[in-house]
Order: sequence, then C-alpha cells, then structure tokens
Amino acid sequence: MAELEKKSVNAEFIFIDDGSRDKTLTVLKNLAAYDERVRYIAFSRNFGKEAALLAGLRKARGRYVVTLDADLQDPPALIPQMLDAAGSGEYDCAGTRRINRKGEPPIRSFFARRFYRLMARLSDIEVVDGARDFRLMTRAYVDAVLALPERSRFSKGISPWVGFKTKWFEYENIQRRAGETKWSFWKLFLYSLDGITAFSSRPLAAASMLGITFFTFSLISIAIIIIRKILWDDPVAGWASTVCILLFCSGVQLFTIGIAGQYLAKIHTEVKQRPQYIIREET
Repeated sequence: MAELEKKSVNAEFIFIDDGSRDKTLTVLKNLAAYDERVRYIAFSRNFGKEAALLAGLRKARGRYVVTLDADLQDPPALIPQMLDAAGSGEYDCAGTRRINRKGEPPIRSFFARRFYRLMARLSDIEVVDGARDFRLMTRAYVDAVLALPERSRFSKGISPWVGFKTKWFEYENIQRRAGETKWSFWKLFLYSLDGITAFSSRPLAAASMLGITFFTFSLISIAIIIIRKILWDDPVAGWASTVCILLFCSGVQLFTIGIAGQYLAKIHTEVKQRPQYIIREET
C-alpha cells in the first residue's frame, strides 16, 4: 500500500468473515478501529467462498477491485503491477495463475489438472489452468460480474464468460501462512461438478448419445439372436451373462439420471431465490 500511495492511489480493505468460529471477527473489529480504511462483513454462518466473493464485490466502491484470499497464498506484492496493466487502458482485468502446485498432494494436483482439461472440452469458455480468484478488475468488469443473477456461482467460469481483455500474471505456488485448508477432496469434486454444469450442457448431450448408442446396440443384438435361432436353432443360454448385462445397463441409466439430476438441482436452487448469504454484522 505504501508503494501505491506514492502513485496517489487511495484504497479500502473489505474483509469477509465467512462464519468463522475463531477470533477472526474480533481481529477485524480491532483493525477497523485502528484503520479507517478497513471494513468488514460477518456472515451469520458459513455460506462458502462464492458467497463471500459476491458480498465483497457488492460492497467495493473503487474504480478497481482486487479479490484475494486471506491466507496469503495470493501474493499482494503483485497488485501494483496488476494495477499498471489495468490502468493502461489496454486491459480490463489482471488475472493470476499458478505455474506449479508445489507442496500440494500429488493426487489432488492430478485431478485439478484433469478438471481444467475437462472444462476446456465441455464448455465454450476458456478456464485457464491454475487460474486463481486473485484478480484486479475495472469497475466495468465488476459491474458485468454483478449483473449475473445466478445463485449457483462459479467464479472461475463467470470471469471468462463476461469477456473483456485479461492480462495474466504467473507465480509459483505459495504455502499458507497459517492454518489448514477446508477444501477436502470431496468438496473440490462437488465444486468442479458445479462448474461443469453451470457452464456446459454437453453432459446432457453425452447422456443422450449414450442412450442412443445402447439402444442401437440392443437392436443389433436382438437381430443376431433371432438370426441364430432361425438358421442354426441355437438357443441363447446363460443367466449369469444376462444378470451382468442388466446390472451394466442399470448402472448406465442411474449415471445418466444423475447427470440430469445435477441440472435439476440447479434449477431448484434458482427457483427458490434464497439470498446467497445473510449478514450478521458489518461496519
């Protein structure tokens, strides 16, 4: 901030307390009392990262808005360079991406890279591998993001969807200063499902094609069985193979129903129109 103040940049800090159970809120109150630039929003419970990002964007008043995690895995030292890029008028957003995942469990890194590749194939938007929520946006960019009314939000997809020109800054993975991540493998898996279903309908098309394929295969199999019976009087025997086929087909049906269920769940969430978060206390 001292470096930015040399450029006559005034700033405000907005902290989102997403239902923490430690002394975070007490620390934020002390910071706000000490520094008038500090503001905070405390949720009534944990509503998730997407809700916290949305609340911060709604409260931010600046010409430029930066979003970053409080665990300092996002290096604040990049902000002056990001501001220069957006302030040049050539770019509307300065995004960041990690060039490696050093320090993460190998299996987690493997599936994360597979997710980005899958998103690239399934959706019409470009989700950059290693992209972070640490980004600097112009006011026009922020207003475009806030104009999207959906409740099941996926920031890594919303950002490229709104368009605009983005300059990317790369950095190596940085370990957390304190604490442990709350993102388990299961939570990351569900989050990836949200991203895929939010920005692509191709899984539904794939389910339909799978159904057509099996229907065609069954017609061919029936024709072969009939021909064998007529020409060679060859009876079809084997209850074990029949059971295996039934189990396989049932599994495919449940899989395709599950895909449709994911989209139906999103419709259910949108129709209820519940608020994305509830504020318990704020400056």
